[in-house]
Amino acid sequence: SCDQVLDDALRNLHSLIEENGAVVTGDRLPVLVGDPVQLTRLFQNLLVNSIRYRSEAPPEIHIAAEARGGEWVISVRDNGIGIEPQYAEKVFGIFKCLHPRDKYQGSGMGLAICRKIVSRHEGRIWVESEMGKGSTFSFTLPVPRTDPS
Repeated sequence: SCDQVLDDALRNLHSLIEENGAVVTGDRLPVLVGDPVQLTRLFQNLLVNSIRYRSEAPPEIHIAAEARGGEWVISVRDNGIGIEPQYAEKVFGIFKCLHPRDKYQGSGMGLAICRKIVSRHEGRIWVESEMGKGSTFSFTLPVPRTDPS
């Protein structure tokens, strides 16, 4: 249950969410086949980024899911600082930080780990963003195959 995985991630990040006045909302999420520990880490990393790269306003984060063909598209949308389009792919590289470490803490590994987790689950991940208006990180996971017997 992706709802359960997201709940676990939110519980793990409770203090960070409260300290930053973040509001996290979401749609009902699907039940998928996957490693719950890795999927919890995926949601945690995306949520931490949404909080870390916040604008002056309190972070507002929305998680949505939509079935498209043979896959689910799950998105994490925020109202943060955004990413310039030319860096939309670079942010998924290991140790790639677009901002000075004294302004935004981080190792540069979070999104690389997200990409690895999504890839391991036969999906893909990308970001759509506009500077000053936030980012939407989306990833796909396959719809579980049903047993024909």
